[in-house]
Amino acid sequence: MIIVTKPEATEEQLQHLLDRIKEAGLKAEVSRGAQRTVVGVIGAEDVIREMPLAAIPGVESVTPVLKPYKLVAREFRGQTGVVKIGDVAVGGKEVVIMSGPCSVESRAQIVGIGREIAKAGARILRGGAFKPRTSPYSFQGLGVDGLKLLAEARAETGLPIITEVMDPRDLESIEQYADCLQVGARNMQNFSLLKEVGRSKLPVMLKRGMSATIKDLLMSAEYILSEGNFNVLLCERGIRTFETATRNTLDLNAVPVLQAETHLPVVVDPTHGIGLREHVTSMALAAVACGADAIMCEVHDSPENAKSDGEQALLPHEFEDLVQRVKKVAEAVGRTV
Repeated sequence: MIIVTKPEATEEQLQHLLDRIKEAGLKAEVSRGAQRTVVGVIGAEDVIREMPLAAIPGVESVTPVLKPYKLVAREFRGQTGVVKIGDVAVGGKEVVIMSGPCSVESRAQIVGIGREIAKAGARILRGGAFKPRTSPYSFQGLGVDGLKLLAEARAETGLPIITEVMDPRDLESIEQYADCLQVGARNMQNFSLLKEVGRSKLPVMLKRGMSATIKDLLMSAEYILSEGNFNVLLCERGIRTFETATRNTLDLNAVPVLQAETHLPVVVDPTHGIGLREHVTSMALAAVACGADAIMCEVHDSPENAKSDGEQALLPHEFEDLVQRVKKVAEAVGRTV
């Protein structure tokens, strides 16, 4: 249920409304605007229906949310929200570029790449310390040592860092070093993990599962928000289809659909979406053109020696070219980089 207060509603009336909601055993999420306050009510639907919410002083309108996802629905805020990663805002006019290697491999590697991408125009550094791999024999990441190296790279470059969390048992360690948590495609429906990151104070980027529908993605995000963490980004990173010419099929349809359905900012990962270095830039440009709030691209200084996903990582000079071209597309659609 979405409750909108009158422009002249007082703080006392708002508090009375919140008290009534709490007394009924329901949860209230408050979003304050310049003129009105929006209150999202979550709980047992039969209890909500029986409450005379429209009769409470200061209430202008009461609208039921019929979608199964309540907190992520666009109706809850009416516009795209802004999520801050460190001091970088995602969801505003600026298209934010996140970049870095698939895996943290050494201090020289992550610091060196961090310097290169910062110089080119990246705003956020990505790097995996814990890596989910299809084969149990593949490189699994450096773990906590990788987190420490990411923190060193942040100190050297000033870029906030985003890194993946795979296991709730690792969350406490990762929170000591990271600025944003990433829930990968393979864990999109790991509901225990979603609940845990929902209790974190760090923002979360939730990647779409390789066989997940848009509704599946939104319902997974609902798990995070229902635990109190509203600082969530949704990431389209390609889905599995019958096509075999590319690693995945980058579903750019999802960008405008998600922006119509939810207030959460939308990130596009063209690197995993297509999986072919020579086409990553084209898909990044397309992502910006269709309205992505941020893009995430992998960069490696020596792809042939990368311990994971070297075939899809851009070289630093290719990333620099991508940023320059993205700036032009962003300007054409009324945004900045």
